[in-house]
Amino acid sequence: MLDILIVGVGGQGTLLASRILGAYAERKGMDCKLSEVHGMSQRGGSVVTHVRIGRSVLSPLVSEGEADYILAFERLEALRWSHYLKKDGILLINDQIILPMPVITGAQSYPADITEKLTAEGRNYRLVQGLTLAAEAGNTKAVNVVMLGVLFKMIGETEESAIQALEVSVPAKLLEINRKALALGYRA
Repeated sequence: MLDILIVGVGGQGTLLASRILGAYAERKGMDCKLSEVHGMSQRGGSVVTHVRIGRSVLSPLVSEGEADYILAFERLEALRWSHYLKKDGILLINDQIILPMPVITGAQSYPADITEKLTAEGRNYRLVQGLTLAAEAGNTKAVNVVMLGVLFKMIGETEESAIQALEVSVPAKLLEINRKALALGYRA
């Protein structure tokens, strides 16, 4: 069983990332269950997607403390959802800050010590320059696919297999940029 949580803010492509993972599982002949929680996604709010891949998956939800991987498309979302990571799980964090509305309005402050808090919690994490790599691929909105490239490499999947899942999930007009983004993430 492979339990993955994908977290970010509205507009970062968490839903597309989960669908690419679903296509990957289907191509491998595995069962896959997805559960998407949109929240205030249209207003830049938190979005979380549960992805469970295995021979037989009964529930679509990843339990707290059971995620093998968390893909965090934004730093604060990594901290917010880190309690879902299992003891030996890995948190992949896009090293990007997107200010939430309470910070923009001045009601709250953005935590400056996110990686220190994750270290204190004993979390195994990797920072990924996802925004920089997405820009190199040709579109800063491709952070989600960069992060998937990193994940596919970490789970020992071939780049070719990852690209095949991408090809059935992304519109043709966006395919070339996303292929580049996935390849850059895979090599990161």
